[in-house]
Amino acid sequence: MQDQDPNDVAAPAAGLPANLALSALVVPLLKGVLYREGDAALWHALLNLQPTVRDYVAVLGLELVLEEAEGYAFLRSQPDIEDDGAQRPPRLIARRQLSFPVSLTLALLRKKLAEFDATGGDTRLVLTLDEIAELLRVFLPGGTNEAKLIDQIELHVNKIVELGFLRRLKADGNARAGGEAGFEVRRILKAFVDAQWLSEFDARLAAYQIQLSGQGGPTSVLNGGRADA
Repeated sequence: MQDQDPNDVAAPAAGLPANLALSALVVPLLKGVLYREGDAALWHALLNLQPTVRDYVAVLGLELVLEEAEGYAFLRSQPDIEDDGAQRPPRLIARRQLSFPVSLTLALLRKKLAEFDATGGDTRLVLTLDEIAELLRVFLPGGTNEAKLIDQIELHVNKIVELGFLRRLKADGNARAGGEAGFEVRRILKAFVDAQWLSEFDARLAAYQIQLSGQGGPTSVLNGGRADA
């Protein structure tokens, strides 16, 4: 009888491949978000091995966030404990400073997603660049050159695609937009802008408008100006 590989933690009784290593789950999670639609087999394995994965990443100072209903999972740093006196290990998940325009765009996309979910229609929110620009237009200084405005918004949208909150779609896959390339608002945005934050959205928009008027600083007010990525 051959010795069992210690990495082969998946049991055949659970309907998983016998050679599925724990690293096959943890490495993709360390790289980014795992989506059910992206790899159904890996997603199924994660559901079965949740406790094992949670225990493993906890040693690294991380915690697993898994939203089965929404179909995504990711790792984030464990909350800081200020009064334990213990030295925390270095962060494996970096925190990025969000610019004001990116923060504002994320907030507006989150509000749009909440409104979209309330309609109970399609499960995917897809917006064109022009539609995203329309969300932002009311908050931007008047008299801005239209072409320059779209170019600037496209830069912010590209950054949000890089962060993983938007997914670029091919033009021919977005018939609703009349053939124009669109962007799917990824539902993981709900994990970073939660319901409590959204309930205070009007007050936060007032803070944005103060910043736009030059009375406040340019830093983001979304998640304290930072996002785990």
